[in-house]
Amino acid sequence: MLAADLFFFMKSHLKVHFKQADANSREVLMALLSGIGFEGFEETHQHLIAYAEEGIVDLEQLQAIADMQQLSFETTLLPAQNWNESWEKNFHPVVVDQFCAIRADFHEAVPDVQHEIIITPKMSFGTGHHATTFMMLQGMAQTEFNGKTVLDFGTGTGVLAIMALKLGAEFVRAIDNDDWSIENARENFERNHFPELLPEKAENLEDDQRQYDIILANINKNVLLHHMESISNRLKPGGLVWMSGLLQGDVDAILRTAEAARLSIIGSPFYLNGWSCIQLKK
Repeated sequence: MLAADLFFFMKSHLKVHFKQADANSREVLMALLSGIGFEGFEETHQHLIAYAEEGIVDLEQLQAIADMQQLSFETTLLPAQNWNESWEKNFHPVVVDQFCAIRADFHEAVPDVQHEIIITPKMSFGTGHHATTFMMLQGMAQTEFNGKTVLDFGTGTGVLAIMALKLGAEFVRAIDNDDWSIENARENFERNHFPELLPEKAENLEDDQRQYDIILANINKNVLLHHMESISNRLKPGGLVWMSGLLQGDVDAILRTAEAARLSIIGSPFYLNGWSCIQLKK
């Protein structure tokens, strides 16, 4: 899972590698690190890598945060280079079964798929490389979107919103609480010929009085638990939610909260690389 536009041109960066940082601790850790100057993050299943421009971070504050979270870390100074170029070179197309491919404009078209999404390959959550986005797209392949109203809650790169429109959705609202994600999603909407879709910055769902046929929520356990009642309130009777950003062990807690919010699971959860994806119905 990748997040943030950390790649300024031709500047040295401090790289800090936290080991054994689970999904719940990573969210808090990223918030704390952002407050002392870190500008970008790279997540794996149990690790978090944080980046900051050289000389910005107070190392005593970094150590205090690590001690608070009971985490160890390793630091590396990365020499100046074109980070965006480096990221692009390592960005490879993602193919989800024969349903869709996600690629950059400098890649060749991917044959034998129903849909292609072209994105600007920046360090953003939702490129399709992470298991959660991959499973969300698999779920969308099984869902009827034609003529439906859709909310993409935590749009990131906008990939899921773009796919909803490609599948015939009548209306899509894409929201995120991160300024950079809003900028990147807008760029990707235009690149995929949906300039009318304007991503919106929103912290929650309370101000939206509309109800939707389908809600796409690929975020994380804590945000989903916190907003479960609001998700239910924004869903039409009989509406569907595809939900991910969850570790396999998170599913039971999510389902208990969903049931209290009048949402019930449909079918069996998807699992991939320790992550899970579920479908709920109101």
